[in-house]
Amino acid sequence: MSATTAGALAPKVAGSGSGDIPWNKHVRQKKTPGDWVVTIVIDVLLLLVVLAVLYPLWFVVIASFSNPNAVAAGNVTLLPKDVTFVGYEKVFSNNRIWQGYLNTIIYSVVGTAVNMAVTIPCAFALSRREFKPRRVIMFLFTVTMFIAGGLIPNYLLYKSLGINNTMWVFILPGAVSVYNVIVARSFFETSIPEELHDAAQIDGLSYFGYFFKIVLPLSAAILAVIGLYYFVGHWNDFMTGLIYITDDRKQPLQVVLQQLLLVAQGTGTNVNAAAQQQAADQIKFGIIIVSTLPLLVLYPFMQKYFNKGVMLGAVKG
Repeated sequence: MSATTAGALAPKVAGSGSGDIPWNKHVRQKKTPGDWVVTIVIDVLLLLVVLAVLYPLWFVVIASFSNPNAVAAGNVTLLPKDVTFVGYEKVFSNNRIWQGYLNTIIYSVVGTAVNMAVTIPCAFALSRREFKPRRVIMFLFTVTMFIAGGLIPNYLLYKSLGINNTMWVFILPGAVSVYNVIVARSFFETSIPEELHDAAQIDGLSYFGYFFKIVLPLSAAILAVIGLYYFVGHWNDFMTGLIYITDDRKQPLQVVLQQLLLVAQGTGTNVNAAAQQQAADQIKFGIIIVSTLPLLVLYPFMQKYFNKGVMLGAVKG
């Protein structure tokens, strides 16, 4: 290499007389007053959004521990008043709560496992360019997002299949979510390099081997995100139990809590109607905490996957 070429490739140094200022990533550009104003406005707006999201949840928590009279009078704002556990005692004293919890856990775990076992392989197959019918199949899948049979045809179909009043009515009809298939397919197409498949073929791996040994280990983020979507959907499923389940022993937690709340609001005479309504309100707050607590506990463990999966399926530059 000549001296001229070496000098051209050498980095510029401050004070060398060339007039070029070296870039330093550790030196921050000085903010103008306008930049400070924009930063403050953005920070204030973000703070207001965070408060608007978190305060209702915090209020439900402190209201569930507070005296119903203090809650009704508007004295509960940031901290609980006259801490009491009457609402939780009434909720958990009902044996149907525990049966509903068990049913919902079974429906959610088994349903999510079935969803993932069907959705992920389906999305992988539709992401392969050599699979010729994939566009036709994807079109037929997409049509189901806009056209549905309705409540009565679904009820008659489930009855003819013999899944009414069984666990499978929570699992089989919603085994595949077309939206989740589209998200997973986009992830496989854009985030898994095709060179990995070429290398796997050279090593003698079949499609099954490539899927289980290479694709799945690289897809932890999308698996966690879609799995949590499915789990939350099963956990919050209310209409299925209300319409298709008549056996109280098979009702999910959401239906049991709704029935318990109706009983709490419907009992009592006109003389103690106000007190009965206050007790029902406290039971209502307790029911909200009971039904959402498992998801609130689960989410922090899944947060890192959500951070990784914010741009799943997005176009990469």
